Order: sequence, then C-alpha cells, then structure tokens
Amino acid sequence: MPADVDAKAMLLANVVGAPSDELNALLSAPSQEAAVLVGLVERPGGIHILLTERANHLEHHPGQISFPGGRLNDANEGYVAAALREASEEVGLARHHVDVLGRLPPRLTGTGFAVTPVIGWLADAFEAVPDPAEVKSAFEAPLAHLLQTENQRRMTRERFGTQFISYEYYFAEHRIWGATAAILAQFFEVIDAKTI
Repeated sequence: MPADVDAKAMLLANVVGAPSDELNALLSAPSQEAAVLVGLVERPGGIHILLTERANHLEHHPGQISFPGGRLNDANEGYVAAALREASEEVGLARHHVDVLGRLPPRLTGTGFAVTPVIGWLADAFEAVPDPAEVKSAFEAPLAHLLQTENQRRMTRERFGTQFISYEYYFAEHRIWGATAAILAQFFEVIDAKTI
C-alpha cells in the first residue's frame, strides 16, 4: 500500500546506523490503519492543540499523552471519519465543531500501526468531556510553548535493536513522547512557526 511505503520511509529516516533484522521484520509485516485528530483551537494567548492522557487501566499505552484517535473500523472508513469518530467517543467532540484542514502522511509505530494525522480547526465553543473508559484527562497545550526549544528534547532511543532519533515535548506536568511527539515534530516541520 502506498501509505505504508511513505510511513516506512519516514520511520527509516529516523534510524541512526543500520536497521536491525527485528526492525526489518516489523517493516515487512502488514500494518493496521489508524487515524488521530490534531485539533487546533484559538484560545486567549494563541493557538492551542488538543491532547489527551490515556486512562491508566488501558492495556496499551496507559497514562501516555496522545491525540484523540484509533484504528479504522474497516477498509471503507476513511482517515477523517475515523479520527472524528474517535474524537467524539474520547472527548465528546461533535463533528460540527471541526473544520478539517487536511492530513499529514502516515507514521508507522512500533506497535504495527500506520497512523494518519488529520488536522482540524476546532470551534472555540468546544469543551472536552473525557470518556473515563478511554481518557483520564484532556488538555490544550499552547503551540507557542511547544515550539520553544527549552520545552523540546531530541535524543536517540533504542528500539527493535535499532537506534532511533526521537522527540519529547514538555507542557506543565506532561511529558509528550512516542508516536504523539513524532507527529508533533512532523506537524511542526510543515507549519510556519512565525504564524503561531
């Protein structure tokens, strides 16, 4: 699938040195399609981005910071529909509160997902109502804060026997890392920081 090719190339672009056999095996396996909503909203002080803290009882990635999102229900559900459905389920975001602006190329995760970020502008009337079955809390982080170098960290991390360049962002008591940080880094590459 062409989306997988892009996702694999992007993952390999962050590899330091040669990929391991373990990583090559992951890349040769079919990926599951998923989508997340990168929700932007104008608040006093500038543009903010909607993030969630996953519930602690979840089997996968408990307590991690993430974007609202999840796997596509089936092959006929598009990325936008999946991202909006998941945002509605997780934080009560109604479809009429989102103006979809576009999407970024998919990112391949270590858990075998090809995650497509959908960018949306949220109505300022929106207030998140987290579903405790999936989300511990929801918050909005100022983009200007996340773009400041003192709130970012770039490092190498070993996974699948391979060294990767990875990112972390910090806001209040939150540490944003993993696929969410990779998507933020990807998003920051395509926006003009001067407009934030």
